[in-house]
Amino acid sequence: MHSHDHSHEHHHDHAPKLDHLNAAFIWGIVLNSAFVIIEVIAGLISGSLSLLTDAGHNLSDVASLALALLAFKLAKAKSNSTYTYGYKRSTIIVSFFNAVILVVAVGFIVYEAVMRFIHPEGVAGTTVAWVAFAGIAINAFTAWLFVKDKDSDLNVKGAYLHMAVDAIVSLGVVISGIVIYFTNWYWVDSAVSIIIGIVILTGTWSLLKDSLRLEMDGVPKEMDLAKIKAELKKAKGVVDVHHMHVWALSTTENALTAHLVMKQEDMVMFDDIKHDLRHRLEHLSISHSTFEPEFEDEKCEQPKC
Repeated sequence: MHSHDHSHEHHHDHAPKLDHLNAAFIWGIVLNSAFVIIEVIAGLISGSLSLLTDAGHNLSDVASLALALLAFKLAKAKSNSTYTYGYKRSTIIVSFFNAVILVVAVGFIVYEAVMRFIHPEGVAGTTVAWVAFAGIAINAFTAWLFVKDKDSDLNVKGAYLHMAVDAIVSLGVVISGIVIYFTNWYWVDSAVSIIIGIVILTGTWSLLKDSLRLEMDGVPKEMDLAKIKAELKKAKGVVDVHHMHVWALSTTENALTAHLVMKQEDMVMFDDIKHDLRHRLEHLSISHSTFEPEFEDEKCEQPKC
């Protein structure tokens, strides 16, 4: 007799609680929106490409923060007959979309910098330095808002990285402004723009890879399949584990399905075994699990078991 008693358990207790980040996102959106306006005005007045390109990047950060906040809101929406897991996956879509936007932005930054190299223009070094100095303070403060939770969620990590990178980039712009003021080497402005592009691309690449992995239902980077399988086999009554799949439901919640090979006499304790398995998985950051039991003496009928 082949038991197909599927155990589909949904537990949310071990998912990171990130409700307190609403205020952090709102602060980040407001501060960076104001700074974008300041940078655009100062960039146009001073003729600084680095200020204008950094303003464009900061604008994409504002959009990223807004989308991440929206994704967190959607993730709390209840499931329905069309979206049986709710809208949790929106957090993954947003993290991927934000990474793509940043990569595209780098292309525009480098292109404009090359054009400015070919056709150099004068830049007001003092204005550039003072505006960028304000950017260091704003970006560093915003990054600090996310630093505690940056390892809990991909979107929070993205927000932290963007703000931290922006603070470093602003420091580079300050240096270029000072250099231009004392030397009139206007090409430094374009050089800094290219460096900004490289720094952004470097900081974004891992975010792009991680979000693409989750978008394709790949195993989340922090998940170790061998460790998970070994932990499941420690449970009483579980002889072997196969046909195991692990994927992300959102940037904070992971799911697992697996076939469990069991001794026939242990099937009467299957409810207790499920409880034990769920507890073990929750400590491995897996909050949703589905198990299909099989007896030792039968062969799995599904391919690639």
